[in-house]
Amino acid sequence: MAKELEVKVLGINRKEIEEKLTNIDAIKIKDEYQKNIILDTEDNIIEEKYNGYLRIRETKNYMNNEKKINVTLKQILSDEIYRENKEFESSIDNPKALLEIFKILGLTIKYIGYKERVSYKYEDILFEIDTWDNDTYPETYMEIEIQRKDDLDKAINMLNLDKNSITTKSITELRKEIGME
Repeated sequence: MAKELEVKVLGINRKEIEEKLTNIDAIKIKDEYQKNIILDTEDNIIEEKYNGYLRIRETKNYMNNEKKINVTLKQILSDEIYRENKEFESSIDNPKALLEIFKILGLTIKYIGYKERVSYKYEDILFEIDTWDNDTYPETYMEIEIQRKDDLDKAINMLNLDKNSITTKSITELRKEIGME
């Protein structure tokens, strides 16, 4: 189990953000293509009762050709200044079998989303720029993942970000907000 502290920065220009990240000497660590399968029960028990989501993610990293498949259960603990998550993740090698198991247990696929993610690291701050397919979410945004609470202000100031464009909403909440759920 791991804990995450993160926010999303909405309405970004990917090229401009990547230039800013390069200018502060952030290191590009990933350039990925992802398939994300979001699951829950028909009555959304994972989202409603546990304040979280279940995901199977298949990833291909273009920088090293590495492929991996993980199953993750995220539980949102807080979403005040940043979103604090408790995350349970495990590697899997047979997503079809796992989907069948989940189906037997009463889970259904809520949606399948595809995205390109470019990740940069600066000290202990992770910057991840996500561009989803239009059927999942139409705008590019950046996630900022921090280890220490002070690093959020540091990241915002280094990149001269508009604090009004920062949110703690999940992708599911963003989709609902624009009528995609």
